[in-house]
Amino acid sequence: MATKGPMQDPSVDPVIDPMIDPRTGEYAVIAPGHNFKSVTQKIAGIVLTSNTPLGWFFGLIVAAGVTMGLVIGCTWLFLKGVGIWGVTIPGAWGFAIINFVWWIGIGHAGTLISAILLLFKQTWRNSINRFAEAMTIFAVVCAGTFPLIHVGRPWLAYWLFPYPNTMNVWPQFRSPLAWDVFAVSTYASISIIFWYIGMIPDFGTLRDRATMPAAKYFYGMLSLGWRGSTRHWIRYESASLLLAGLSTPLVLSVHTVISFDFAVAALAGWHTTIFPPYFVAGAVYSGFAMVLTLAIPIRKFYHMEDLVTLRHLDNMAKVMLATGSIVAYGYGMEVFMAWYSASHWEFFMMWNRMFGPMGWAYWILILTNIAIPLTTLWSRKLRVNVTFLFILSLIVNTGMWFERFVIVVTSLYREYLPSSWGTYRATKWDYMIYVGTMGLFTFLFFLFVRFLPMIPMSEIRMMLPQTKVTPGGANAETISQEES
Repeated sequence: MATKGPMQDPSVDPVIDPMIDPRTGEYAVIAPGHNFKSVTQKIAGIVLTSNTPLGWFFGLIVAAGVTMGLVIGCTWLFLKGVGIWGVTIPGAWGFAIINFVWWIGIGHAGTLISAILLLFKQTWRNSINRFAEAMTIFAVVCAGTFPLIHVGRPWLAYWLFPYPNTMNVWPQFRSPLAWDVFAVSTYASISIIFWYIGMIPDFGTLRDRATMPAAKYFYGMLSLGWRGSTRHWIRYESASLLLAGLSTPLVLSVHTVISFDFAVAALAGWHTTIFPPYFVAGAVYSGFAMVLTLAIPIRKFYHMEDLVTLRHLDNMAKVMLATGSIVAYGYGMEVFMAWYSASHWEFFMMWNRMFGPMGWAYWILILTNIAIPLTTLWSRKLRVNVTFLFILSLIVNTGMWFERFVIVVTSLYREYLPSSWGTYRATKWDYMIYVGTMGLFTFLFFLFVRFLPMIPMSEIRMMLPQTKVTPGGANAETISQEES
């Protein structure tokens, strides 16, 4: 996915952007001038510094304060029960399932960047895969809170697992809600292992560079005796490829299983075969939007513009353009099938979704998921406009939340029998728990960027010109001098 910069005529404009290769006109993946030592110092210095920026403390305190909303909301929920939420009959599913699907979707970009782009040997992923993987894990943590609390009796959540018990009662394996448990737990397990394995070489580097005994012991324990030997590198590469192969099907399967929560129900608006690919594309769409939301402030706050370059931002915007187009196709097929099916129920569902009491939510998602992104991301100038991309990423994630809201609420609150019609209004506790999970996600991410290497040093070093074997190129002695 080559990203070309603006064409420049040296005779007219002698000022050449150093981030653009004059031979190809493409934006660089890494800024010129880096060597092994500078890459290591820049990334390891953020973790090993004794002078933590005040902005980091401020952000951590704010995130912790927002997380208290989750703690307070869950505490009151356990004391009073799910009646404090806005769920009613027929709208028995509310914010809990909406937020669960939204958070799971956000984590998909991390797996795609880590696994699929690794198998396709896309080296531009190296600068962003580490915090994209962290985003995946933290999003799954936030998503996992909702199945535990929305079942009504969270202390009995272990009943979802097939454990030996004297009652001989096992989960209902024909229920997609039980499938969610196995899909999400597998997804979380593989993601954590993949994330940790990828950091082992960097832990070895931090162990060797740490000056404080506690830091040296901590990173030494995490490095598992890493010495950088040939045998270690061979096993590291083999493990990475194996985990990438295991993770790749999860990108497709996890959100497919999530979509079955709706698709297997005999309910207008849910009972459709387009949901699996539609949900997967939407998950990658929202996931890359969240990666942009995180990457843009990080590269600015920690001065990482030379490692997370415009090439990365433009490529992620292109992926959003592709997946957003698939999502738009899914929206169009929903409208088409409501008409083509000649089903009165399907037709009314779509009319009610557009023009009913909740119609405003449908048009918000059309505006934020299709109208704004898919008319602007075709422009290369806007794809490399950092401010625009950051605002657009927030717009897209807002739209993807409204997509889940529309799917869940508008299909439930007006079902087949008009006598059963109702409405849905979220309560302050719904909002408190939802915003609290945002605080938890941000809190975990602040801890990650401070105490773990947010960009993989070993993979960035492999991309430097010094590693290319060329006639008259760098030899072992030159590389050794640069590392020292």
